[in-house]
Amino acid sequence: MPTTAPPALVPLASALVAIAGAVIVMTGIIVLRYLLTSGGFAWATRRRHRGLYAGQGGQIRKEIGWSLISCVIYGVPAGVVAWGWHARGWTRITAAPHALPLWWHPVSLLLFLLLHDTWFYWTHRALHSPSLFSRFHAVHHASRPPTAWAAMSFHPGEALSGAFVIPALVFVIPVHVAVLGLVLAIMTVMGVANHMGWEMFPRWLVRGRAGAMLITASHHQRHHQLYAGNYGLYFRLWDRVCGTDRGLGNLLMINPPRS
Repeated sequence: MPTTAPPALVPLASALVAIAGAVIVMTGIIVLRYLLTSGGFAWATRRRHRGLYAGQGGQIRKEIGWSLISCVIYGVPAGVVAWGWHARGWTRITAAPHALPLWWHPVSLLLFLLLHDTWFYWTHRALHSPSLFSRFHAVHHASRPPTAWAAMSFHPGEALSGAFVIPALVFVIPVHVAVLGLVLAIMTVMGVANHMGWEMFPRWLVRGRAGAMLITASHHQRHHQLYAGNYGLYFRLWDRVCGTDRGLGNLLMINPPRS
Protein backbone atom coordinates (compact mmCIF):
# COMPACT_ATOMS: atom_id res chain seq x y z
CA MET A 1 0.00 0.00 0.00
CA PRO A 2 1.27 3.54 -0.74
CA THR A 3 2.50 5.46 2.23
CA THR A 4 2.08 9.13 2.84
CA ALA A 5 4.09 11.44 5.00
CA PRO A 6 2.60 12.27 8.40
CA PRO A 7 0.65 15.55 8.26
CA ALA A 8 3.08 17.22 10.68
CA LEU A 9 5.98 16.62 8.29
CA VAL A 10 4.35 18.25 5.27
CA PRO A 11 4.81 21.87 6.46
CA LEU A 12 8.35 21.05 7.55
CA ALA A 13 9.20 19.61 4.14
CA SER A 14 7.69 22.65 2.41
CA ALA A 15 9.68 24.97 4.66
CA LEU A 16 12.91 23.11 3.95
CA VAL A 17 12.30 23.33 0.21
CA ALA A 18 11.60 27.05 0.52
CA ILE A 19 14.73 27.58 2.64
CA ALA A 20 16.84 25.66 0.13
CA GLY A 21 15.46 27.85 -2.65
CA ALA A 22 16.24 31.00 -0.67
CA VAL A 23 19.79 29.77 -0.03
CA ILE A 24 20.32 29.10 -3.75
CA VAL A 25 18.99 32.55 -4.69
CA MET A 26 21.06 34.38 -2.08
CA THR A 27 24.17 32.42 -3.01
CA GLY A 28 23.64 33.40 -6.63
CA ILE A 29 23.25 37.04 -5.63
CA ILE A 30 26.45 36.95 -3.56
CA VAL A 31 28.37 35.26 -6.38
CA LEU A 32 27.11 37.86 -8.86
CA ARG A 33 27.94 40.69 -6.45
CA TYR A 34 31.48 39.35 -6.02
CA LEU A 35 32.09 38.87 -9.73
CA LEU A 36 30.71 42.28 -10.68
CA THR A 37 32.46 44.21 -7.90
CA SER A 38 35.83 42.49 -8.04
CA GLY A 39 35.65 42.35 -11.81
CA GLY A 40 34.81 46.04 -11.96
CA PHE A 41 37.72 47.02 -9.74
CA ALA A 42 40.05 44.67 -11.63
CA TRP A 43 38.98 46.39 -14.87
CA ALA A 44 39.58 49.80 -13.27
CA THR A 45 43.03 48.60 -12.21
CA ARG A 46 43.89 47.67 -15.78
CA ARG A 47 42.73 51.09 -16.95
CA ARG A 48 44.46 53.14 -14.24
CA HIS A 49 47.58 51.10 -13.50
CA ARG A 50 48.24 48.86 -16.46
CA GLY A 51 50.43 45.89 -15.62
CA LEU A 52 49.89 46.07 -11.86
CA TYR A 53 48.66 42.45 -11.81
CA ALA A 54 51.18 41.21 -14.38
CA GLY A 55 52.34 37.67 -13.67
CA GLN A 56 49.60 37.05 -11.10
CA GLY A 57 47.26 34.99 -13.28
CA GLY A 58 47.71 31.80 -11.27
CA GLN A 59 47.20 33.64 -8.00
CA ILE A 60 44.05 35.35 -9.32
CA ARG A 61 42.56 32.00 -10.34
CA LYS A 62 43.11 30.70 -6.81
CA GLU A 63 41.60 33.89 -5.35
CA ILE A 64 38.49 33.43 -7.47
CA GLY A 65 38.23 29.75 -6.53
CA TRP A 66 38.46 30.36 -2.78
CA SER A 67 36.12 33.35 -3.09
CA LEU A 68 33.40 31.32 -4.83
CA ILE A 69 33.54 28.78 -2.00
CA SER A 70 33.20 31.65 0.47
CA CYS A 71 30.19 32.96 -1.48
CA VAL A 72 28.42 29.63 -0.96
CA ILE A 73 29.22 29.70 2.77
CA TYR A 74 27.93 33.28 3.07
CA GLY A 75 24.84 32.34 1.07
CA VAL A 76 23.57 29.77 3.58
CA PRO A 77 22.84 32.07 6.57
CA ALA A 78 21.79 34.85 4.19
CA GLY A 79 19.22 32.55 2.59
CA VAL A 80 17.89 31.30 5.93
CA VAL A 81 17.51 34.86 7.19
CA ALA A 82 15.86 36.02 3.96
CA TRP A 83 13.33 33.18 4.24
CA GLY A 84 12.77 33.83 7.95
CA TRP A 85 12.12 37.50 7.31
CA HIS A 86 9.78 36.98 4.37
CA ALA A 87 7.91 33.88 5.53
CA ARG A 88 7.97 34.11 9.32
CA GLY A 89 8.81 37.70 10.24
CA TRP A 90 11.61 36.47 12.47
CA THR A 91 14.00 39.39 11.98
CA ARG A 92 13.84 43.10 12.73
CA ILE A 93 14.15 44.03 9.06
CA THR A 94 11.36 46.19 7.70
CA ALA A 95 10.45 47.38 4.23
CA ALA A 96 7.70 49.71 5.39
CA PRO A 97 8.57 53.33 4.53
CA HIS A 98 7.60 54.82 7.90
CA ALA A 99 8.13 51.87 10.25
CA LEU A 100 11.27 53.49 11.69
CA PRO A 101 11.99 57.16 12.39
CA LEU A 102 14.24 58.94 9.91
CA TRP A 103 16.91 59.63 12.53
CA TRP A 104 17.24 55.88 13.18
CA HIS A 105 18.46 55.08 9.66
CA PRO A 106 21.95 56.64 10.02
CA VAL A 107 22.14 55.34 13.60
CA SER A 108 21.36 51.77 12.52
CA LEU A 109 23.86 52.05 9.67
CA LEU A 110 26.59 53.13 12.07
CA LEU A 111 25.66 50.42 14.58
CA PHE A 112 25.91 47.70 11.95
CA LEU A 113 29.29 48.98 10.76
CA LEU A 114 30.72 49.43 14.26
CA LEU A 115 29.59 46.02 15.50
CA HIS A 116 30.72 44.28 12.33
CA ASP A 117 34.05 46.08 12.55
CA THR A 118 34.43 45.00 16.20
CA TRP A 119 33.79 41.35 15.34
CA PHE A 120 36.10 41.54 12.36
CA TYR A 121 38.95 43.15 14.33
CA TRP A 122 38.98 40.57 17.11
CA THR A 123 38.46 37.51 14.92
CA HIS A 124 41.03 38.79 12.41
CA ARG A 125 43.52 39.40 15.21
CA ALA A 126 42.85 35.92 16.58
CA LEU A 127 43.43 34.43 13.12
CA HIS A 128 46.97 35.80 13.25
CA SER A 129 47.85 33.57 16.20
CA PRO A 130 50.29 30.92 14.91
CA SER A 131 47.94 27.93 15.12
CA LEU A 132 44.94 29.64 13.50
CA PHE A 133 47.04 31.43 10.91
CA SER A 134 48.62 28.28 9.53
CA ARG A 135 45.33 26.39 9.56
CA PHE A 136 42.97 29.07 8.20
CA HIS A 137 44.24 32.59 7.52
CA ALA A 138 47.28 31.59 5.47
CA VAL A 139 44.94 31.09 2.50
CA HIS A 140 44.10 34.78 2.44
CA HIS A 141 47.71 35.87 2.88
CA ALA A 142 48.83 33.55 0.09
CA SER A 143 47.88 36.47 -2.17
CA ARG A 144 51.18 38.35 -2.33
CA PRO A 145 50.32 41.07 -3.07
CA PRO A 146 46.51 40.75 -3.04
CA THR A 147 44.41 41.81 -6.01
CA ALA A 148 40.84 43.03 -6.44
CA TRP A 149 39.79 39.36 -6.61
CA ALA A 150 41.13 38.56 -3.11
CA ALA A 151 38.49 40.25 -0.93
CA MET A 152 36.66 36.96 -0.25
CA SER A 153 39.60 34.60 -0.75
CA PHE A 154 39.23 32.74 2.55
CA HIS A 155 39.65 29.25 3.89
CA PRO A 156 36.13 27.87 4.59
CA GLY A 157 36.80 28.02 8.32
CA GLU A 158 37.58 31.72 8.11
CA ALA A 159 34.57 32.32 5.86
CA LEU A 160 32.35 30.71 8.52
CA SER A 161 33.66 33.14 11.14
CA GLY A 162 32.37 36.08 9.12
CA ALA A 163 29.28 34.68 7.42
CA PHE A 164 26.96 34.91 10.42
CA VAL A 165 27.70 38.44 11.68
CA ILE A 166 25.31 40.55 9.60
CA PRO A 167 22.61 37.82 9.60
CA ALA A 168 22.80 37.72 13.42
CA LEU A 169 22.58 41.49 13.80
CA VAL A 170 19.26 41.71 11.91
CA PHE A 171 17.65 39.77 14.78
CA VAL A 172 18.79 42.44 17.25
CA ILE A 173 18.89 45.83 15.52
CA PRO A 174 15.80 47.26 13.78
CA VAL A 175 16.83 48.15 10.24
CA HIS A 176 15.17 49.21 7.02
CA VAL A 177 15.91 46.90 4.10
CA ALA A 178 17.43 49.83 2.16
CA VAL A 179 19.86 50.58 5.00
CA LEU A 180 20.77 46.90 5.19
CA GLY A 181 21.48 46.99 1.46
CA LEU A 182 23.75 49.99 2.04
CA VAL A 183 25.62 48.11 4.78
CA LEU A 184 26.23 45.21 2.39
CA ALA A 185 27.31 47.58 -0.37
CA ILE A 186 29.83 49.33 1.91
CA MET A 187 31.14 45.95 3.11
CA THR A 188 31.58 44.73 -0.46
CA VAL A 189 33.17 47.87 -1.90
CA MET A 190 35.59 48.37 1.01
CA GLY A 191 36.54 44.71 1.04
CA VAL A 192 37.45 44.79 -2.64
CA ALA A 193 38.96 48.29 -2.77
CA ASN A 194 41.21 47.62 0.22
CA HIS A 195 42.84 44.68 -1.57
CA MET A 196 43.25 45.98 -5.11
CA GLY A 197 46.80 47.27 -4.69
CA TRP A 198 46.24 50.99 -5.30
CA GLU A 199 44.52 53.83 -3.52
CA MET A 200 41.32 55.16 -5.09
CA PHE A 201 40.82 57.93 -2.53
CA PRO A 202 42.63 61.27 -2.83
CA ARG A 203 45.71 61.94 -0.76
CA TRP A 204 44.02 64.76 1.19
CA LEU A 205 41.42 62.27 2.45
CA VAL A 206 43.79 59.36 3.13
CA ARG A 207 46.37 61.51 4.91
CA GLY A 208 43.82 63.83 6.53
CA ARG A 209 41.39 63.62 9.43
CA ALA A 210 39.06 61.22 7.65
CA GLY A 211 41.93 58.86 6.87
CA ALA A 212 42.91 58.90 10.55
CA MET A 213 39.57 57.25 11.32
CA LEU A 214 38.69 55.24 8.21
CA ILE A 215 40.44 52.27 6.64
CA THR A 216 41.40 52.49 2.99
CA ALA A 217 43.73 50.45 0.78
CA SER A 218 46.78 52.34 2.09
CA HIS A 219 46.02 51.12 5.61
CA HIS A 220 45.07 47.53 4.80
CA GLN A 221 47.87 46.99 2.31
CA ARG A 222 50.32 47.60 5.14
CA HIS A 223 48.72 44.73 7.00
CA HIS A 224 49.50 42.47 4.05
CA GLN A 225 53.07 43.76 3.99
CA LEU A 226 53.74 43.28 7.71
CA TYR A 227 51.46 40.30 8.47
CA ALA A 228 50.59 42.09 11.71
CA GLY A 229 48.61 45.09 12.90
CA ASN A 230 45.95 47.02 11.00
CA TYR A 231 43.32 44.38 11.70
CA GLY A 232 40.17 46.49 11.24
CA LEU A 233 37.70 46.50 8.35
CA TYR A 234 36.04 49.93 8.29
CA PHE A 235 37.53 51.98 11.11
CA ARG A 236 40.92 52.40 12.75
CA LEU A 237 39.28 52.65 16.18
CA TRP A 238 40.22 49.25 17.62
CA ASP A 239 43.70 49.35 16.11
CA ARG A 240 44.32 52.68 17.82
CA VAL A 241 42.78 51.64 21.15
CA CYS A 242 44.73 48.36 21.22
CA GLY A 243 48.03 49.73 19.90
CA THR A 244 47.98 47.65 16.72
CA ASP A 245 47.76 50.50 14.22
CA ARG A 246 50.81 50.32 11.94
CA GLY A 247 50.04 53.41 9.90
CA LEU A 248 49.72 53.73 6.14
CA GLY A 249 51.63 52.15 3.32
CA ASN A 250 52.67 53.91 0.13
CA LEU A 251 50.45 52.90 -2.76
CA LEU A 252 49.81 54.12 -6.26
CA MET A 253 46.98 56.63 -6.17
CA ILE A 254 44.22 57.54 -8.55
CA ASN A 255 45.35 61.18 -8.45
CA PRO A 256 49.00 61.25 -7.38
CA PRO A 257 50.37 64.61 -6.24
CA ARG A 258 52.14 66.76 -8.79
CA SER A 259 55.91 66.64 -8.62
